[in-house]
Amino acid sequence: MIDKDTIAARNEAAEAHLRADYDALAEQLDRRGIDIAAVKDKVAGYGIAVPSWGVGTGGTRFARFPGQGEPASIFDKLDDCGVIHQLTGATPRVSLHIPWDDADPADLNAKAEELGLGFDAMNSNTFSDAADQAHSYKFGSLSHTRQEVRDQAVEHNLYCMELGQKIGSKALTIWVGDGSNFPGQVNMTRQFERYLDSARAIYGKLPEDWRLFTEHKIFEPAFYSTVVQDWGTNYLIAKELGERAFCLVDLGHHAPSVNIEMIVARLIQFGKLGGFHFNDSKYGDDDLDTGSVDPYRLFLVFNELVNAADTPGFDPAHMLDQSHNVTDPIESLMNSAMEVQRAYAQALIVDRAALGGYQDENDALMASETLKRAFRTDVTPILQMARAEKGCAIDPFATYRTSGYRAQVAEARPASTSGGGGIV
Repeated sequence: MIDKDTIAARNEAAEAHLRADYDALAEQLDRRGIDIAAVKDKVAGYGIAVPSWGVGTGGTRFARFPGQGEPASIFDKLDDCGVIHQLTGATPRVSLHIPWDDADPADLNAKAEELGLGFDAMNSNTFSDAADQAHSYKFGSLSHTRQEVRDQAVEHNLYCMELGQKIGSKALTIWVGDGSNFPGQVNMTRQFERYLDSARAIYGKLPEDWRLFTEHKIFEPAFYSTVVQDWGTNYLIAKELGERAFCLVDLGHHAPSVNIEMIVARLIQFGKLGGFHFNDSKYGDDDLDTGSVDPYRLFLVFNELVNAADTPGFDPAHMLDQSHNVTDPIESLMNSAMEVQRAYAQALIVDRAALGGYQDENDALMASETLKRAFRTDVTPILQMARAEKGCAIDPFATYRTSGYRAQVAEARPASTSGGGGIV
């Protein structure tokens, strides 16, 4: 963790300017009938989960360039996640990926308590082979043609739930890379039937207070067809499995022209939106920092979420899921967490009465301008004040760099020599 005096010293130097900026924004919002304190309190209460794998350096299909001080174990990863939450106050939970993060649950709980963290959804891995598994997933997992491979994949998911119960998790996320690379390689109907049978076996063992999230992905690593390729198929799965099965929306898992906010609206409307993996993309599943390419789309997604906030039982899970190839992963995850908060704050200041009126009157231009007015508003002082009041960093990047945390952990952690290729 970072020394509290370092945070306090940086905050003291920035407090006067923050107060002036916050008061100026408060006056502007007041003229629009918006209570800045109410918005700030909602932003302060918002939290997004950090993926354990996100604190390591990612890679491309061709190469990986290890970073300085990379985490060597789940406990190193939790240390890094603790720093992200300490500085931003926005990431109180960590999502584990098994078998990469498998460890004694008592040790995991003790480490999380030490860092002030909790655990979010568990993530199974049947898209790559573990060193000690009996059967390969080269030709699929939950939808494999061989029963023994499917059984192995099911058992792995059940183990993830067993471990998750011991550390306070309440959800399981399933993503599979199953599909095909050549026309005729698989019988698509029978393949999907096998997937559903396997998913039913997992869902049947789901603890009563848990939810099951299934995630769709248009391509990769299967490039001709994918078993769960779009939100329609994902919705069918959730309907087939039962009331505690939901669809997970990853912002990167869509073709470039897909209207993701409309997908969100549809899944909300029919009660099957389970949550999000937030990231950004330009061409495909790029896993870029959230809001780095299309912050307006991120805002439009949150516009739908805020619009549905009063829906009974509406409680989607929020998590980051991105890969960092040329940046410090801690800085990128902090950046993304704050960009998600920014989109949330902007959505909270939309004039919904005016928007609804323009929509009813079919006034397309003014409806669009109503959204853009909120999006154009610089809500940075709200985010900064929320952090300052929690004792977090007004400027997380400057505080992190001043602390020298990366250099410190680099001295204690073994240097990573893994520079091989592969989808990471």
